[in-house]
Amino acid sequence: MREIQCRLLVIGAGPGGYVCAIRAGQLGVDTVIVDAEPPGGTCLNVGCIPSKALIHAAEEFHRLTQLAATPAMGISAGGATLDLAATMAWKDGIVERLTGGVATLLRKAKVRLVTGRATVRDGKTVLVETPEGPVQIRTEVLVLATGSEPIEVPALPFGGKVISSTGALALTEVPERLAVVGGGYIGLELGIAFAKLGSEVTVVEAAPRILPQYDAELTRPVAQRLTQLGVRVLTGARAGGLSDSGALRVAGVDGAEEIAADKVLVTVGRRPRATGAGLDGLRLDMAGPYIRIDERCRTSMTGVLAIGDVTGEPMLAHRAMAQGEMVAELVAGQPRIWDKRAIPAVCFTDPEIVSTGLSPDEAKALGQEVVTGLFPFAANGRAMTADDEAGFIRVTARADTHEVLGIQAVGAGVAEMAGGFALALEMGARIEDITGTIHAHPTRGEALHEACLRALGHALHI
Repeated sequence: MREIQCRLLVIGAGPGGYVCAIRAGQLGVDTVIVDAEPPGGTCLNVGCIPSKALIHAAEEFHRLTQLAATPAMGISAGGATLDLAATMAWKDGIVERLTGGVATLLRKAKVRLVTGRATVRDGKTVLVETPEGPVQIRTEVLVLATGSEPIEVPALPFGGKVISSTGALALTEVPERLAVVGGGYIGLELGIAFAKLGSEVTVVEAAPRILPQYDAELTRPVAQRLTQLGVRVLTGARAGGLSDSGALRVAGVDGAEEIAADKVLVTVGRRPRATGAGLDGLRLDMAGPYIRIDERCRTSMTGVLAIGDVTGEPMLAHRAMAQGEMVAELVAGQPRIWDKRAIPAVCFTDPEIVSTGLSPDEAKALGQEVVTGLFPFAANGRAMTADDEAGFIRVTARADTHEVLGIQAVGAGVAEMAGGFALALEMGARIEDITGTIHAHPTRGEALHEACLRALGHALHI
């Protein structure tokens, strides 16, 4: 059996793992990273990146079909056609470019990449089954970056017409009828995309409304858009199994019904890969289904750290990346601690949603007296010229000091504002800091300036 010795071993080459490995390599730490799949993890291979490619293609196709049916802005278009297999091939090309780029960055940082399935023997030893045979790796520091996987509904096991988000991103034909079980961000992102591609979409959500992780004011424009797209939404409803005819059984507030579907997309959440592959043998302290960590991502076992989805919410790639960078610097001997004030969450629905920090209700629930300001894109010149005025930007701040506690937005392209929103909270900005900053005109970002002016009681354009 071949053996490898290293200072740092990272299990999992997703966003958290590969960032940790690259940064460690840059700092001169002898690093090995192991994964059975191409580097990039779920996010790059079958999640964040390919789904955004499909969302973009769906929007382009939908725009053409709309202009063909109803000319606008003096523009009309001929009949648009779609070859979904070609679209998926284009999407796969993007993924291959990015996974190849990550592999190049790992080599540049002198990180050794071992492809295979890892089994943890103890906190210092890992066995990897590679195509060339077993490899035993001994390390001084072990980082667990094993990620998460889709949750399977017992009555709807994956297979056949029942698919996960991974299966949805591999379809080569647009399903005529698509049932989406779960009205969270994954289900709605993909459901809206397929509705734009021509599917008849039905969303089944157990909660009283879609996107329950966001407040109702933020999700209202998305609900309105679903209606415009012809998407049927059943809230307060639970999906059962498939009937003998292959229809989806649903029990809702109005009784039971069967929904005809060519594909059933199940997106009820993700669970951490915190067990199996020898992890149980480490007997790490757990926080529910997640591995418990401290402010330096240390587990209960000395020399074993954990980052990313396996450590809990929010299960976001950018959180994992930030943890990975911090852990690499800690291993290299630099003093670091997790002190992030804001982790933005983005939902790539139509319209998009961004939430950073506290909503007004969350701030009040913590006993804060707050002031809020909301500015609609219907009063924003750039939104008007883009012919997409849905949504708004909202700011929440302390009533006494005016320190910004949270910024949320819903609207076209607002995902690109997430970094600026997070920066304001990280820097401890006050409302006056934002109003005192010149925002370029005409841009959607002016709505943040106006929302802050409105919180102070003197908005200029509403």
